[in-house]
Amino acid sequence: MGIRTVAIHSDVDSSAVHVKMADEAVCVGPAPTSKSYLNMDAIMEAIRKTGAQAVHPGYGFLSENKEFARRLAAEGVTFIGPDTHAIQAMGDKIESKLIAKNAKVNTIPGFDGVVKDADEAVRIAREIGYPVMIKASAGGGGKGMRIAWDDEETREGFKFSSQEAASSFGDDRLLIEKFIDNPRHIEIQILADNHGTALWLNERECSIQRRNQKVVEEAPSTFLDPETRRAMGEQAVTLAKAVKYSSAGTVEFLVDSKKNFFFLEMNTRLQVEHPVTECITGLDLVQEMIRVAKGYPLRHKQADIPINGWAVECRVYAEDPYKSFGLPSIGRLSQYEEPLHVPSVRTDSGIQEGSDISIYYDPMISKLVTHGSNRAEALQRMEEALDNYIIRGVAHNIPLLREVIIHPRFIQGDISTKFLPEVYPDGFKGHNLNDSERRELLATAASLYVAMQLRAQRFLQNSRVPIVEPRQKNWDLSVQLDGRAQSVSLSHSGSEYVVDVDGKKLNVTSDWNLASALLPVTIDGTQRTLQCLSRDAAGNMNIQFLGTVYKVQVLTKLAAELSKYMPEKVEEDTSSNLRSPMPGTVVAVSVKPGDMVAEGQEICVIEAMKMQNSMTAAKPAKVKAVHCKAGETVGEGDLLVELE
Repeated sequence: MGIRTVAIHSDVDSSAVHVKMADEAVCVGPAPTSKSYLNMDAIMEAIRKTGAQAVHPGYGFLSENKEFARRLAAEGVTFIGPDTHAIQAMGDKIESKLIAKNAKVNTIPGFDGVVKDADEAVRIAREIGYPVMIKASAGGGGKGMRIAWDDEETREGFKFSSQEAASSFGDDRLLIEKFIDNPRHIEIQILADNHGTALWLNERECSIQRRNQKVVEEAPSTFLDPETRRAMGEQAVTLAKAVKYSSAGTVEFLVDSKKNFFFLEMNTRLQVEHPVTECITGLDLVQEMIRVAKGYPLRHKQADIPINGWAVECRVYAEDPYKSFGLPSIGRLSQYEEPLHVPSVRTDSGIQEGSDISIYYDPMISKLVTHGSNRAEALQRMEEALDNYIIRGVAHNIPLLREVIIHPRFIQGDISTKFLPEVYPDGFKGHNLNDSERRELLATAASLYVAMQLRAQRFLQNSRVPIVEPRQKNWDLSVQLDGRAQSVSLSHSGSEYVVDVDGKKLNVTSDWNLASALLPVTIDGTQRTLQCLSRDAAGNMNIQFLGTVYKVQVLTKLAAELSKYMPEKVEEDTSSNLRSPMPGTVVAVSVKPGDMVAEGQEICVIEAMKMQNSMTAAKPAKVKAVHCKAGETVGEGDLLVELE
């Protein structure tokens, strides 16, 4: 748009992508958010110093802070977003519900007021009827939210939610409402100007969530018919007009199985998942926000807003999906390549190769978006994009994302906010290989091993020794996967390998470029993209196949026979040692040496990435030693408490 920009950043973000992209950058303080990105004095100073005329707040931190918008207005600086009245009215979940009720928007039954203490919380919860949702009035992003099914959980939820709300938003007020079981989370994007025009830009389906945070979003939703879509859109616009809203905003609804919808809250900012709406409508929301802030009327009418095709977004996080669907992982991105060579792929990311994922901020790596003429095409492109995404140095949730988008229930559109716990009741375990996929993996691993052996015998196109014996054509190997060894015989000519697994022959073809992170391979005519994350001289390989990483060991027949004489390493008894599952800060320690604890009793609380996690005892025991205290920073795997 030809507008010059200033980026603000904390000291640890001094080489972040947004800093490099902007015309100039100002450091607003050290890493903790309260001292940098939430530090209004420093940000106002940066605005004065650079002579900025407008501020776009992004979608975190101060984007819904009425005090910040008020301070900008007082200095004559434009806030690219709604005015302070709308932020205040909609940002307070209690007030917003009353306004929605008065505007004849469907709302969830609940208590319209601030809850004073845990006893009052229990009394209100009984009146409304369990289950109830306890949530921070100033909240967002899943922070400060708990679901309670009985009195005890209400008391515990009240304690945790108010602590989380205070640390995330500096405001510990809570409210309670009926929890709608098995709902869908569908939101309507709206766009309004200062001239009385307000449009709804269709819906986004955001039901795939973990810990109330979205994981996969799509637009449009498979569930809505045109009538429901229009009704939701019109109610969203009515609400926007009731608070004289301008700029982009999102009205979130819970939709039950009978297509009844209830107002949940309004986000008075741009949403993380706005790209899916941009893909299907062709509008650039940030550009529209800037135009509206400058005072221009909207260029579109409601009838102009199309639904072109289908768009899906996966949130790629630096998280270990095998630990409660994603506990944060930190580290440096040693290798990072986005799958932009796949058609109709968009990635919005704030990091690049060499960036650090730190404990201070949200662990999101990027938003991966694919667009297709229909849902099947968009999902098929997403599958390809996930397979072609190279991320090394941190744990990431691509295995989980890829499983979700190929799951039969997801493909049929049979989803709710409970999708993950219902589909994976015992936690996420990775892709479950069927027999033919297992054979494909074994055959590919064997071919990869042979390709590496042949490469090792050559010096750039020359045989290593002049009197080298003719190249071996047939190989008898043993491939180990999940503790099961499988005999495999293989013959090759050029880049074609014929592999015999279980008496079935598979043709594996590839121009193995073993230096490349991506290994495209054709197995019996099916094209797959694999990644070999590591390999060593002992034949151990970590292969990413169908999104999940498998540990495979390929040995020659002789080596396999000798390996049975190798001693096994004994695992430590983990039930008596409580270790930190992730890097973070110890908030509270609830036990001391000599205490008796019951199974499931809270031992300590760790805060990471603004979420509090309660660590509990795995068995009834006596506390032998406590190795941490409140306020300490701990790393993943650090010993916290020993039990005996």
